[in-house]
Amino acid sequence: MGKGRLQPEFLERTEAFCDRCVAVAEQLAADGRFVRIVEQLAASGSSFGANVAEATEAMSVKDFRKCLSIAMKELAETRFWLRLSVRRGWITEARVQDLMMELQEMRLIVGAILARTRPRSKTA
Repeated sequence: MGKGRLQPEFLERTEAFCDRCVAVAEQLAADGRFVRIVEQLAASGSSFGANVAEATEAMSVKDFRKCLSIAMKELAETRFWLRLSVRRGWITEARVQDLMMELQEMRLIVGAILARTRPRSKTA
């Protein structure tokens, strides 16, 4: 695996997802919502993209998998903050519905990449 391990289309989609997460955080901040939660949402949403970008430049398959595993955790955290914001009534479910669907698709894509790069069992 060398540089450019991930498709450019996936990287662009990842950046667009991150932009949308930050836009939601900006809206929550403009609405005067709890600053710590706004910061957490912006951090996890953008960290997903940063970890995907780091994965594409990974030095080894192990490093690649580590970066993508962290990206998966960031997606889980982003989902948590979005759902909390909806439950608190800070943002409507309709406002984040497409973003949540994209988040789920990103989880499936990254999960499939991780499954394909899983080390093979030496006993098989």
